[in-house]
Amino acid sequence: MPTHQEPKSDTDWMRSAFVDVQAELALKLKRAFQSIEHAGTKGAVNEDHWIEILRAYLPRRYEVSSGIVIDSQGGHSDQIDIVVFDHQYTPTLLDQQKHRYIPAEAVYAVLESKPHFDKDYLVYAGQKAASVRKLHRTSVAISHAGGTYPPKPHASIVSGIVAARSSWADGLGGTFHKNLPADALELLDCGCALEHGAFDTFDGELKIVGSEGALIYFLFRLLSKLQSLGTVPAIDWAAYAAIIHR
Repeated sequence: MPTHQEPKSDTDWMRSAFVDVQAELALKLKRAFQSIEHAGTKGAVNEDHWIEILRAYLPRRYEVSSGIVIDSQGGHSDQIDIVVFDHQYTPTLLDQQKHRYIPAEAVYAVLESKPHFDKDYLVYAGQKAASVRKLHRTSVAISHAGGTYPPKPHASIVSGIVAARSSWADGLGGTFHKNLPADALELLDCGCALEHGAFDTFDGELKIVGSEGALIYFLFRLLSKLQSLGTVPAIDWAAYAAIIHR
């Protein structure tokens, strides 16, 4: 008599589908590079492609957009290519067309979208991250049926860089590693160069994977990190209201 056998685990189809998603994004970035001459327009199109893929894979509790991050003391960041932020409890402010102003308290992660990885772009992405991390963030107690939850401490804002490829001959090898920003405010936690792989330091050390499936690996690792951060602290709206009468 035939015996019952458990079906074998087969993830090949899933791996293939994820690789196809990466190939599709790479093609879109390549088309933008080849067909658009104006650098600013080309950059904006690339940002839109990355924002689109992040919106597709991150849960709806996370909003993804370009914008400027602001705080209750009048501080503001540089223009950030990609901001992942809470939109469930924290509205954006002073929005005009596609220009969004995002309270610092709402920000989970900031990413820069560039044509490739090189020393200058890594430094640039680190400086952009620092312009957000240095902002003042408030946190207030939350009342509930049984009492009050104390103000929640702020988690470090995740930062990263995404691109079509690395410009170094060794891809994401030693040269890339050597050129990562070292300053605490400018540290890059994660990134993806579609043709060469992805990296992150979420487990306390630099981890690099090769190009096959790098995009989905990057997205799922980022999602896992965001889950570990929980919900952003409750913003002190009174601090923002005080701006009006200063």
